[in-house]
Amino acid sequence: MPIINRIKPVTHKGKKALIKKEPQLVENAKETLCLKSKNNSQLVIDFMKDLYDLKKPNAQMMQKKNDILPFENIVPVEKFASKYEASLFMMVSHNKKRPHNFMIGRMYEHTLLDMVEFGVENYKGLKDFKVEKITVGIKPLLVFNGELFENNYEFGRIKNLLIDMFQREVVEKIRLQGLEHVLSFTAVENKILLRSYRVLLKKSNTRIPRIELEEIGPRADLLCRRNKFASEDLFKQACKKPKELKIKKKKNISKDTLGTTFGRIHIGTQNIDRLQTRKMKGLKKTLSEKNAQKRKITDDNDSTTKLRKVTD
Repeated sequence: MPIINRIKPVTHKGKKALIKKEPQLVENAKETLCLKSKNNSQLVIDFMKDLYDLKKPNAQMMQKKNDILPFENIVPVEKFASKYEASLFMMVSHNKKRPHNFMIGRMYEHTLLDMVEFGVENYKGLKDFKVEKITVGIKPLLVFNGELFENNYEFGRIKNLLIDMFQREVVEKIRLQGLEHVLSFTAVENKILLRSYRVLLKKSNTRIPRIELEEIGPRADLLCRRNKFASEDLFKQACKKPKELKIKKKKNISKDTLGTTFGRIHIGTQNIDRLQTRKMKGLKKTLSEKNAQKRKITDDNDSTTKLRKVTD
């Protein structure tokens, strides 16, 4: 086999391209790695399998058990994520101190960015709902309920992580018949209530069909436990957009709260006295107004002449 001699980069741009990936214009669907810890309960394994079924084909299930504690040592998870080109991961475990434990996280440049740990309660799986299921690989509609997602910093970061976990590809247009699946997250005190629904389009007397939601599972109450979030600087760097996607601000154009666009036009000073504003006969100047205007012009000219003589 011939030996390939790789040329080392000389310029700063070349070194930067090898060390650090530039932001992509259009990101592909992120892969998720599903891992099992050494000690597990059947409840969290079934819960992770349900989420795996919802995320297929953008998920990989690892069959072997791993002696990994992510909050104590994240290096093994980072190695798995780098090996399988996965930027997201799920992991389950079970012990006396933290029963039915479920962890999710995301990577940035093959290193941990954010990670959250939940306790799974009141679980009901996909198999327990005897209804028709959704199409595999369908993009879900994500709904977040509760003021905590907006007012609480930790819940705001968890919301961002959940969007990363379930959003799939970015789409520009939405077809109404393509909205088959709804994932609902409700923040209540220290819990997030996960519910999954199938969208049913019913007949109505209007062009827009009547929408009903049928629960298909899984259903679970996620108790928030530990978390490990990236610093603000690192998080800002990870969310950086390419220059091509940044919208340039247009000058003198603004929008109100209703979405109406307003434009501002700059024009030079105008001599209002010379503008023709009277078009109708009834609005034309009378003879007395015309004579008064002539006398005013004559007086202005005489005063200007006298001022010049005095100056001379």
